Amino acid sequence: MFLVGLSGGIASGKSTVVAVLRELGCAVIDADVIARQVVQPHSKAHQQILQHFGTEILLENGEINREALGNIIFSQPEKRRLLNSITHPEILKEMLKQVLKYFVLGYRYVILDIPLLFETRGLTRFMKYTVLVYCDPLTQRERLMKRSGLAVAEAEARISSQLPLDEKRKWATHVIDNSGDRESTRRQVLRLHARLEDSLDFLWARLAVGTALTGFGGLVFLLIRHFIS
Repeated sequence: MFLVGLSGGIASGKSTVVAVLRELGCAVIDADVIARQVVQPHSKAHQQILQHFGTEILLENGEINREALGNIIFSQPEKRRLLNSITHPEILKEMLKQVLKYFVLGYRYVILDIPLLFETRGLTRFMKYTVLVYCDPLTQRERLMKRSGLAVAEAEARISSQLPLDEKRKWATHVIDNSGDRESTRRQVLRLHARLEDSLDFLWARLAVGTALTGFGGLVFLLIRHFIS
């Protein structure tokens, strides 16, 4: 089994690509979903965040107000780094658990949906392939304005806080261009999926594991027969 890192930019359409991959039955691990899970009330990360950011960022039910926290870290890079130092270790532990689960289930590859994959760069060395969901800058800005009800200046500020998609494109092994319509994007995802499914990467390792498991199974079978008889 090998890992495929998937990323994009704000309003580039990564969720559209993920939806198609899930329809195809691919194993997708969503770092954003895990990030919400690890900061639930009474969790280790939740307690640490309250110590550093105060109770003002809590909702009435005790959960963290992601919008309020986002406003803080958006304007204060040092606060963003602090938050990352709290949440990233917990997120990585949960992602590893899920990767092991899909390995046991026999999946050929697992897609790790990580929004900041190219910004952090540390995780890319664990990926056999990296996929960028791209769209041109004008389309990205228009989609963000429509989706979030932002003015031009606000949308540009949000986009400029991230590494530009054209820069990320240099680091990706595969690019899904989501500048067009959904059907065009879907066709690109289907081609990528077929290519990954046909990949012979790590075939020797899969054969070795398969052979070892077969041999182990045969040994167990012989032992059972011995004790039964």
